[in-house]
Amino acid sequence: MPSAKYYEYLRKDRLPHVWCPGCGNGIILKSFLEAASNLNLDKNKVAVVSGIGCSSRSTGYLDFNTMHTLHGRAVAFATGVKLARPDLEVIAMGGDGDMLAIGGNHFIHACRRNMDLTIIIFNNNIYGMTGGQYSPTTPSESLASTAPYGNIENQFNAVELAIASGATYVARSTVFHFMQSAKYIENAIKHKGVSVVEIVTNCHTYFGRYNKMPKPAQLHQYFKDNGIMLSKAEKMSEEELKGKIVIGEFKNIEKEGYLENYQKLQNKFAIGGDK
Repeated sequence: MPSAKYYEYLRKDRLPHVWCPGCGNGIILKSFLEAASNLNLDKNKVAVVSGIGCSSRSTGYLDFNTMHTLHGRAVAFATGVKLARPDLEVIAMGGDGDMLAIGGNHFIHACRRNMDLTIIIFNNNIYGMTGGQYSPTTPSESLASTAPYGNIENQFNAVELAIASGATYVARSTVFHFMQSAKYIENAIKHKGVSVVEIVTNCHTYFGRYNKMPKPAQLHQYFKDNGIMLSKAEKMSEEELKGKIVIGEFKNIEKEGYLENYQKLQNKFAIGGDK
């Protein structure tokens, strides 16, 4: 895909970006641009919403209808946009803390309602913007500024949480697996209903530095060595899967969602509607 195609979807005056050199957020943004280009999205018919955090700066670089909102409220704002403008393709972007901690309530209920949204989680396993505190997805025993002797909490599995909450399309990739990431985002945007794509990314500045992988290449090598496809993982034991990152499309079903049911209710009680 020629780079010029991507320029149509970028606010070039906002570049270069503010992320640390080697940050995986730029790779996820490129995956999104790849998907947008493949789908030939009309940027006037797309809304991209983010919250607060390193990953949420993504919307500032995208030349769509964008909203940089409150911490943890990206999915709530995106839900409002979709209800007001169901004709728009609405995408919410945010980090693991933004989506699964302060924004976790909005996340699970969007999945439960099967809102027609695409949710992209930039999972770097840590709070990067505020100083390297452990997040809901920080692996047990990993180090962080607030866990200098190792994280004693269990981590959220974003894929399992999304499936259990009712999401109808759920996928996971890593920044090393760029083409899979782009394909899953493309499939998520095409899907009718709530779509969740988790992309595991590197924060070498904090997570990597605390856990003896301070260089971006070291974390990418870790993703390469420990990322396994779902088809292979299904044949492995729980013990063999420890420390692995399972990549693939975990769920893809068709099911009526909130918007369809809301429209039916409107039609039922509208004057001259279907009584």
